[in-house]
Amino acid sequence: MKRILLVVVLVIFTFSTIAAQPKKKKKPAAKKACPTSLAKCPDVGCGGDPALNKRKNIRSDDQVPTVRTLQWMKDLPDPQHFTRQSKSRAELTALGEGQKIQVVAYALVARKGSKESCNCGLTAPKDTDNHIVLVDSSLPAPTLSADEDDSETAEFTPRVRLQHPNLARAKLQPLIDAQGGKLLVRVTGQLMFDSEHFLGRHLHRHNNWEIHPVMGLEYCPQGKTCTEGSAANWKSIE
Repeated sequence: MKRILLVVVLVIFTFSTIAAQPKKKKKPAAKKACPTSLAKCPDVGCGGDPALNKRKNIRSDDQVPTVRTLQWMKDLPDPQHFTRQSKSRAELTALGEGQKIQVVAYALVARKGSKESCNCGLTAPKDTDNHIVLVDSSLPAPTLSADEDDSETAEFTPRVRLQHPNLARAKLQPLIDAQGGKLLVRVTGQLMFDSEHFLGRHLHRHNNWEIHPVMGLEYCPQGKTCTEGSAANWKSIE
């Protein structure tokens, strides 16, 4: 009897000792490195919001564009239910995201891009977006310092650039400079809501609706008259 009791006590002691030992923490999974070339970068990008990245990385669109005004873009509302915890883009689609639109405006600058999750963090000029600042074409003498806070954004993207190499800052910025810092342009592309900048890292502009990606851009040559609804005098950047 004493022997059985001793065995029971030893068993209880052994299990108690094992239970008291701290559990080993699992090592976090190693962070997967992003691809090092655009050819290997998936449409969902690397990091960030995959759904937003996929929208930014659209390459083409066969829709007939709808002519819109810059004021129409400014009047578009923010989503009411888009948060860091709820990132469904259904509400954005209902507001117009994904429409192919065409807008006439002054382009004030085409800025160099930087690394972004949609482009897998790549930094070469050929692998980055270019941000174009657009302001109302009725302004008599717009400037970046005075008018950027009320601007809208259009973006050239590297994936569209694979088929349309002149949709790039290197082509557009000299044309803006040649006309004294404002170039009348007619921009065609997809309407997109930049939810990343809506949630944080706010930019100097009217709202977070963009023409992104740009799929076509025409400009009005110096000394010519160009109007929204006419093909006369507009010159394609391509």
